[in-house]
Amino acid sequence: MKLPNAVIGYGSEGDTEKLPMAIAARPDGTSWIAWTSTGGKVFLGRLGCDDKLTGEPTGFTGIDLQDVAADATGGVLLLTRRGSCGDGPLCGGESSPCNTMHMVRFDNAGKLVWERQVTNLTGGRQGYDDGARFIWWYQHHGRLATDGKNWAAYFGVAITVRNGDCVDVHEGDRMQVVSSTGKLVGGHKDAFEVGCSHAWTSRIVHDPRTKRFVTVCATDNACRIAQPDPYRTIAAGTCDGTLFNGDVVLAEGKGYWAAWSQGGSVRLERFTTGRSTSTIRTGASAQHPHLVGYGTGRMLLAWQSGSSMAAQAYDSGTGKKVGAKLTIKVKDHAYQAFKAYADGSVAYPAAGGGSSSITIARVLPL
Repeated sequence: MKLPNAVIGYGSEGDTEKLPMAIAARPDGTSWIAWTSTGGKVFLGRLGCDDKLTGEPTGFTGIDLQDVAADATGGVLLLTRRGSCGDGPLCGGESSPCNTMHMVRFDNAGKLVWERQVTNLTGGRQGYDDGARFIWWYQHHGRLATDGKNWAAYFGVAITVRNGDCVDVHEGDRMQVVSSTGKLVGGHKDAFEVGCSHAWTSRIVHDPRTKRFVTVCATDNACRIAQPDPYRTIAAGTCDGTLFNGDVVLAEGKGYWAAWSQGGSVRLERFTTGRSTSTIRTGASAQHPHLVGYGTGRMLLAWQSGSSMAAQAYDSGTGKKVGAKLTIKVKDHAYQAFKAYADGSVAYPAAGGGSSSITIARVLPL
């Protein structure tokens, strides 16, 4: 699929690099596609049922896309914008840039409705001021979820702390909830200023059964896959540079499944509020697994396999495999996500044949 604007970030897959693109499922079966482009712009376009671009994309101010999600009246982008560090001073080292994270609400025409910063930089608080929460080069990507009314953003964040006459900058994660009118929901029971620290691969899902937002991180706090605020271990790991969180989805009945990887070995963990009660050693060899709900009572695990992707369906109640392993002939990206559709299919945005093209990979219902 050819785009009218270039996509940047194809080549590098680190959590510190720009995220090229994200897709969102609309209730009518069509999609929104968003991509990081040049000139400080994130573009948003609409895809038809054939996964082809329709109409003119809208450009929004942003230097790094994080996610896009949709509802019946539009959707929300999560993106990064430029901010200011100020002068600190730092106690040592370098930790710039000091950017900001924003939710951007758009309507079904792709036009701006409201925007809300979910970091806390203001005219009176810059990145190197005590108490600042900002976006830097390190471990900063995020995801969106909605309860049908409010929108939640969960993302990596820089944490500025005074240390005598200077400040230190640490890293953790942050979850903020924004109302349907674009206001921060103060005191939301699932939101937190800082959760896991140090943290990476922050993932979130809304559970309509419990009316809660559920967050899962990888953290070097005891080197584990965990739920933050307060810490609850899902699975014990090792801080050897190969510990990565994948995604979290609803389990059939109650609870959740999390995909994660240690030493290139992909596992699935079923949990409710803390330690896993069931572990599936999938046999998949990859560092960055993707997991998505796949129709009724199923989930789809996907991972890089050579120059393509492989995928396997699982029962979301028992954790047993369903059907045969699939080959998805697109290039994987470690930090992009599959999205579930109402018809039981799932879709994934992948690199196309050039810097201004995207391929949509779709796995049809079982």
